[in-house]
Parts: sequence; structure tokens; C-alpha cells
Amino acid sequence: MNNKNSKINYIIYCRKSSETEDRQVLSIESQLNELKKIAETMNLKVIDILTESKSAKATGRPIFNEVIKRIDSGEAQGIICWKLDRLARNMIDGGNLIDMLQKGKIKHIQASDREYWPGDNVLLMAVEFGMANQFILDLSKNTKRGLKTKYDNGWMPGVAPLGYRNDKFCDKGEKKILTDPERFKLIRKMWDLMLTGNYSVRQIWEMANNEWGFRTPKRRKSGGRPLALSTLYKIFTNSFYFGEIHCQGEIKIGKHEPMVTSEEFDRVQFLLGGKGKPRPKKHDFPLRGSMRCGECGALITAETKTKIMKLTGQNKTYTYYHCTKRKNPDCSQKCIEEKELEKQVAGYLKQIEIPESFKDWAIKWLNKLNDQEIDGRTTIYQNQQKTYNQVQGEIDELTKMRFKNLIDDDEYLRQKNQLIKQRDGMTERLRDTEHRADQWLELSEKTFNFACYASYWFKNGDLQTRKEILACLGSNQILKDGKLAIDIQKPFKYILGNSQAIKQNSAMFEPMFNGLNKIKTESLNPVFIQM
Repeated sequence: MNNKNSKINYIIYCRKSSETEDRQVLSIESQLNELKKIAETMNLKVIDILTESKSAKATGRPIFNEVIKRIDSGEAQGIICWKLDRLARNMIDGGNLIDMLQKGKIKHIQASDREYWPGDNVLLMAVEFGMANQFILDLSKNTKRGLKTKYDNGWMPGVAPLGYRNDKFCDKGEKKILTDPERFKLIRKMWDLMLTGNYSVRQIWEMANNEWGFRTPKRRKSGGRPLALSTLYKIFTNSFYFGEIHCQGEIKIGKHEPMVTSEEFDRVQFLLGGKGKPRPKKHDFPLRGSMRCGECGALITAETKTKIMKLTGQNKTYTYYHCTKRKNPDCSQKCIEEKELEKQVAGYLKQIEIPESFKDWAIKWLNKLNDQEIDGRTTIYQNQQKTYNQVQGEIDELTKMRFKNLIDDDEYLRQKNQLIKQRDGMTERLRDTEHRADQWLELSEKTFNFACYASYWFKNGDLQTRKEILACLGSNQILKDGKLAIDIQKPFKYILGNSQAIKQNSAMFEPMFNGLNKIKTESLNPVFIQM
């Protein structure tokens, strides 16, 4: 070992960002393999290996900060890295490394192409950090310039919405947005159904998935799935479909083929109850049919009354809900105004409401759990298939024995019936195993989507949607003394019991880069297990 580094403890630091800046950089695994070879060849004493998947264009990387802290404490004195820009792409971290090297806290930095010592001229090091920082600045400017140029040319930057596709064969920066021949007409049909005013968003969604067999396009690991209800709401409120594109706060008409006219788009916003566009007044009773009187047990009905205002002379309409009194004509329960009843339903929905950030995180986590469920299911399925094959083999062997007259008819039929019963039971178990994981994931995703969007759907949905939301919320709906009591369904009870913790910690449900977030995430696992 060289005398200069014989007493130096080194930390290997590998970093890879998922952003554009690192697309040409070796993966962490490749960096690690090369750096281990360097350490072995140069006989460097490595006390730890730390890796990080985070951009270095800003300060605050937790693993990098740990490296600096351990060097500052004297635990380590050297760093082994692939290139100097793996350590920093901003001037603050870069300047700190230069200062620590000059003061001797860092005694040696070994990169794959060169090494740095306290006695060296740090000018070259400063230039390298400056070039890495300038690269990030130029990259940001070029990216924004490219997006702006594409926007100025009439094309929306980014991934095309459902019903459209990105042209993969044009040069980078010149890619157009074309219609998706497989889905464009189907989504246009969804708009047509919505424009009639006779269908709710939920009805269209169910029709598209169940009757038309609509599936999203396959993009990497995602796609090829049924359309989500929340996605359909986004489609019906996205101005891209009538020709608008947005970029960096600007709006203009794009060159892509519009799916609907601006008048049709405005009509759908009106039907959805968009802001400033009141819904048509109808004598609909969305809360009728599911509630019972808490005194006599009869159903709750509704009626509309019109009053003439004395001061203005105008008519004002009120809707009241009250007991039908069919079970007890002397029932003492009074009526309650629809607005007050809706407020109470909205209160229940608010109690189970979860932030969209948590919903997105939860579904990602559920997919991870689903992968584990699939692994377990595969093992069970293989064992069940093995047992099924064994039983089928015994039936075949029994038949051969009967042909050879080794057993009589009565014994043959007795044993065969027993084996067939076992085989049929195993067939049912195989079928159940095939669908168990998918059914569990689908139910969980529906639960979180409902908890996230139910308040919005109840406020803005049509008659049928609001009825369905109330029915999904819970059973045993009792109205007594002007108070509505609902027995919340089991999945929502678990969200209700953890709602405060979910809302207080909603900021943590971001992509997990470190062990701390993993620990926080695992603390919520009991919620998923109960569901």
C-alpha cells in the first residue's frame, strides 16, 4: 500500500439519478463493480459502501451528507467515486469538498480517471465542479427551450392523453401527437354518450370497461388495464380534447386533431356541474330509497314545496325528507331539508376522505404487495396443480385396473366417485387461486379511489351517481331527530380510524429514496392487512 494512503479509511460513494443528466452514466451496480476493482488494485482500505439514487443539482442529499458527516468526525478520510460529478453538480457541495480537501479533512479522493490530494492545485477541481454545475444549468435551459419550441410549433410536450399517441418515428423535439386508431373512436363515443345528458360518468365508465372491453395502452410496466373512473373524469375536463395545449403558463390551439368542439366541451362541463355553470333544476331526490326512520322503521321519502317570498314575490323551492309513516301514522319524526341532509352525508364522506397523494402512493404500495401475493399464489397454485395431477393419475390407474378385471364394478365406481369428487374440489380451488390476488387488488384500488374522490362525485355527480355513493358509503342508514346515522362499510372504517394520521403525514407519501420513509411506510401496513 502506498505510504500516502496507508492510514486512510475510504468510503465508496456511488450515485445515479433517474433524470436526464445521468442517462449516459453507468448504473450504480456497474459503478460499484469498477470502484471495488480500483480499491483492490490500489490496496485501499474501504470501511463502507454507500449508494444513492438522487440528483446532485441541489443540496440536501441524505447519503452524501452522511459521507461528509463521517469524514468530518474523523471516521473516514477518503472517498472513492466514479467521477467527480458523482459527488456534486452544485457549487455549494463542490465548494465544501474543495474546502475539506484543502484543510486536510479529506486526505484523498480517488476517481476512476484521476485522484485528488490536499497538496494539489484545486483549480482543476473547481473547474470540474463548475463544468458539472453549468451542465445542469444548460440542461435545464435546453429542456425548457425544447418544450417551448415544440409548443410554439403547435404540439403539446409530454405524453399524449388517452385517445392519442406520440409519434415515435420523428426526430427528438419534433414528435407529433397522432390519433390512436384503437381508442380514438371509443373515447369519442364516451363524449357522445355524455353529451346526451342521459348517462352518468359512472355508467359510461362501466359500459366502456365491461361491454366495450376498453383497455389503456401498454406503456412500460403499466397499461393494458381497464379505464379508471378518475381518468374518465380527467378526460371530460381536459381542454386538450377540443384543441387547447398548455405549456409554461401559456395556452394556445394545437395542431393535433380535436376530438370534440369547444361547444361540446362546454356542454359537458355544464353537465358535470362546472364552476359558474349551474346544473339544470330538477325535482330529483338522490337520498331517497336507502334511509329508514329511526322511530318507526318506515322508509324516508321526499317532496318538493314552493313558497312565495313576501318581500320579492318570487317563488322559492325547497326539498324536504320525512318519514312515510306507513308503519305508524302517529310517528313523531319531523321533516329535514335536503341541504341539511346533504351536509350530513358530505360530513361522512369528509371523514373518510384521503389526499390524492396518499391514494396514489397507496395504490403503488398495493401493487407491490400484490406482487408478493402473486409469488405466494404461484407456490400454492403449483402445489394444487400437483395434487390435481395426482388425483387424475389415480383415476386413470383405476380405469386400467378395471379393464384388467383387478377390481369389480362396485369397488371401481365407489373409488372413482371419491376421486372425481376430490378432483372437482381441486379444480374449484385452482380457479379461486387464479382470481384471488386480482380480486383483492381491484377491491383495494376501488376503496382508495372512492375515499379520494367520493366527496367530489357526490357534490358534482348526477342523480344516479349520488345514489350509488350513498349506497356504497354504508348500510343501515337511520334518520332520527334530524340526524343521519350510517353504519360505515368495513374498508372505510379502517381509513376512518387512521384518517388523522394519513392527513398529517400526507407529505411523506412521495417516492421513497431512503430508509426513514420505508420505516414510516411500514407503520401503515396494518391498515392494508385489515382491509
